[in-house]
Amino acid sequence: MSDYTFGIAIHGGAGTIEKSLMTSEKKAAYMEALETAIDAGYEVLDSGQSAISAVEAAVIELENCPLFNAGKGAVFNSIGQHEMDASIMDGKTLHAGAIAAVRNVKNPITLANIIREHSDHVLLAGTGALEFAEKFNIQIETDAYFHTDHRFEQWQKIKGSDDFQLDHTSEKKYLGTVGAVALDQNGNLAAATSTGGMTNKKFGRIGDSPLIGLGSYANNNTCAVSCTGSGEYLMRAVTAYDISCLMEYKGLSLQEAAEFSILERLTALGGDGGVVSIDKAGNMAMVFNCDGMYRAQRNKNHKEIAIYK
Repeated sequence: MSDYTFGIAIHGGAGTIEKSLMTSEKKAAYMEALETAIDAGYEVLDSGQSAISAVEAAVIELENCPLFNAGKGAVFNSIGQHEMDASIMDGKTLHAGAIAAVRNVKNPITLANIIREHSDHVLLAGTGALEFAEKFNIQIETDAYFHTDHRFEQWQKIKGSDDFQLDHTSEKKYLGTVGAVALDQNGNLAAATSTGGMTNKKFGRIGDSPLIGLGSYANNNTCAVSCTGSGEYLMRAVTAYDISCLMEYKGLSLQEAAEFSILERLTALGGDGGVVSIDKAGNMAMVFNCDGMYRAQRNKNHKEIAIYK
């Protein structure tokens, strides 16, 4: 058995998740979806496979679930299309792959991982990323696959205006992205993040999720981090890399670094959001500064699935 306390943590977005609007049926659906994803990732780790494979497996489950703003549940942009972003990073090699503003790819995280493995680049965007995908057996879906009624209704409310929403459960903002971090039995870390972006977004807007050091970061010397929340603020704060730096240069623990980065630095900027993270010893921190964050963590001794603080 490994000396490492291998484990995995996931998130399905953070923000204004009002308890008054969370029916027992809706809560049960989210909890079940989170459990499916955390179990999928953990089983990969338990079988001795890599952290990269585990985070990809967990994020695929979240992308396939219409409850989350990624993959099948991606929101509509200003012209009624689904543009998706994703990133993945290997803490052992610091190799990473990412896509931005990509349409019709069933599992964006898989394309990001193929870019990491099979290209000399980190980030590919739009039609170029799709061109690259054609070289591999990437599953492409029609626009109809990504159509969900509740996302369509969200878009209808602000369509034609200059407003945008990161995602929501009420008229307030709820910040939807999915992600995973893992430590495997060989002591290697990985992080992955995937999103459908903002409802009614314009001008080819790209957020933090596909950007290494912002939406995702993994380094075997420190930790792996996946972020969710108001992307523009996470970008300004370089949040994922910030947590790793606080550990590497300041000697903070993972919990201390995550709390400082989210509860102090991001909050001071005016941003809402959170992170799931795991360090090289298998310690996990799930920190957010808003009402709730869909999240789960699992290792051989512990399993937790939660929404609120």
